[in-house]
Amino acid sequence: MDLTFYERLAKAIAAQFGSSCEVVVHDLKSGDPEHTIAAIENGHVTHRKKGDGPSRVVLEALQEKDPDKLTDQAGYLMKTHDGRVLKCSTIYIRGEDGTIDGVFSINYDVTELLMAERAIDAILHHKEEKKVPVRIPQSVNELLDDLIEQSVQLVGKPVAMMNKEDKIEAIAYLNKAGAFLITRSGDKVSKYFGISKYTLYSYIDAKNSNPV
Repeated sequence: MDLTFYERLAKAIAAQFGSSCEVVVHDLKSGDPEHTIAAIENGHVTHRKKGDGPSRVVLEALQEKDPDKLTDQAGYLMKTHDGRVLKCSTIYIRGEDGTIDGVFSINYDVTELLMAERAIDAILHHKEEKKVPVRIPQSVNELLDDLIEQSVQLVGKPVAMMNKEDKIEAIAYLNKAGAFLITRSGDKVSKYFGISKYTLYSYIDAKNSNPV
């Protein structure tokens, strides 16, 4: 896939909006799901570089069998490893047959703007419910850790208190999110949930054969 246009577009957007604006081009046709970043501008925003791995959105695109279910997303919040908040937009790059060939992402660091907003809110006594942003991982191992944490939050109880059905639910979430595209993820997930790899695969099969 020729990403030349998107690389040029990334440079233009980054130049237009300055050093707080990171623009990333992910190549989903490279055959390497752990190294999807084909081009990146202002990578200091998330401390990533060309050749680094996918975000959760990219991993979901790699996992999704029906590309029609994927829709562009605009203006959602994420956070970096060091706690900076980003306003993000994601556009799926589609081939002529509709398949997802790549992902074009814009991540704008709004941390200082939010700090200013909170200062103004404090003066005006303005209260508003805020959405908690999801972290942007710096590596696939960090991404896997985040997905495991989210699967536990979904079930709503610690692993020590989970029964078989709870673990099946958590592992189904990980499978749907594309966690098992990551090399040796099965080993880590099995160890985390205190089950064998054989049991892990049986749980995945159990959920696939009994969809909800």
